[in-house]
Amino acid sequence: MLKQPVTLLKQNSLGLAFLFIVIITIGSMLYATISWMWDDQRLPLSKIVLQGELTHVSAKDVQDAFAHLDHIGTFMSQDINVLQASVENIEWVSQASVRKQWPDTVKVFLTEYQASAIWNGIEMLDASGVIFNGDVSQIEEEKVKLYGPAGTQLKVLNAYRESNKKLSALGLSISSLVLNERRAWQVILDNGIRVELGKDALNDRLQRFIFLYQRLGEKVSQVSYIDLRYDTGAAVGWFPDAEVMESNGSAKNIAS
Repeated sequence: MLKQPVTLLKQNSLGLAFLFIVIITIGSMLYATISWMWDDQRLPLSKIVLQGELTHVSAKDVQDAFAHLDHIGTFMSQDINVLQASVENIEWVSQASVRKQWPDTVKVFLTEYQASAIWNGIEMLDASGVIFNGDVSQIEEEKVKLYGPAGTQLKVLNAYRESNKKLSALGLSISSLVLNERRAWQVILDNGIRVELGKDALNDRLQRFIFLYQRLGEKVSQVSYIDLRYDTGAAVGWFPDAEVMESNGSAKNIAS
């Protein structure tokens, strides 16, 4: 009568033992696999695929950025955010996306900044007024030169856009726009004329310049500078050999 329960108990014990052995075997295999994959000697990241419409950034720049990291891990161990942060610090890089591709490849997609202006002679501004670094000499097209105190780049960029649009009606463009420490504006036009606009009523003074410029006609080629830092009128400075220069000075007041 006791033979059947003993048999069932024996069968259950064998089943549990077999299940335990299977679990141990699978666990050991998983541990061995994970240990192998995380071993620094296994699955090293050895290839870089660089993508994007790039003019100023090269694969060597990306390699150099990775080379400055303390350590490059394996496909499994390397933190992708660390790689992304390193390439985002490359000059000209606006955005970066870094992905790992099995078994040994890092794919890097980059977007470069597009320079809209040169800022304070050594940096550049994009269309949104973001300052970025890069070799200014790499810019092929002529860019306006903007100058201003720290934190004023967007204000100066917007002033350039608005002013340049108005001056385009005269066939002129701004080659340089300066906002000095006293918050006074100075413009250098593409024909070489320097325009002093002062601190106040920038738009009104610019309109006064346009009116005066039209009145000067052919004489504009003899003008060195125009100073509009007056409530009314302006002072015009002539080149020394200008026939219209007054004998007692190089500045001539012209009422608006």
